[in-house]
Amino acid sequence: MFRLLWHVLPDDKSIWIALTNIYGIGRVRSKKILDNIKIDYLTKVAELNEDAQKKISDELKNYVLESDLKREVASAIKRLKEIKCYRGMRHNLGLPVRWQLTRKNAKTAKKLLGRSKVRPVLKK
Repeated sequence: MFRLLWHVLPDDKSIWIALTNIYGIGRVRSKKILDNIKIDYLTKVAELNEDAQKKISDELKNYVLESDLKREVASAIKRLKEIKCYRGMRHNLGLPVRWQLTRKNAKTAKKLLGRSKVRPVLKK
């Protein structure tokens, strides 16, 4: 059992897939980390020795992960809301932010928010 940043990595998975359980690490970053410390991608988590585990945990200290990354993202969104730019207003309304259409998609978000918040002009 390999515990890494408060996550227990499953023993039956390859290490490059198991690392993606950590917030902020995708498949590309996982491969990049393993390349830096020269560990094979297809090595199972159960097969890792203590030395390899130590190398992985030391390498992860170079990246912003988990709660720190979530805090940075939240502060960036908060800044957009404060300056009242287009993206910030879309975040406030709970609508798609990056120019997606709302006529055919995003119906669930609009239902959850209610008409008053999405279309305040129609309210009498």
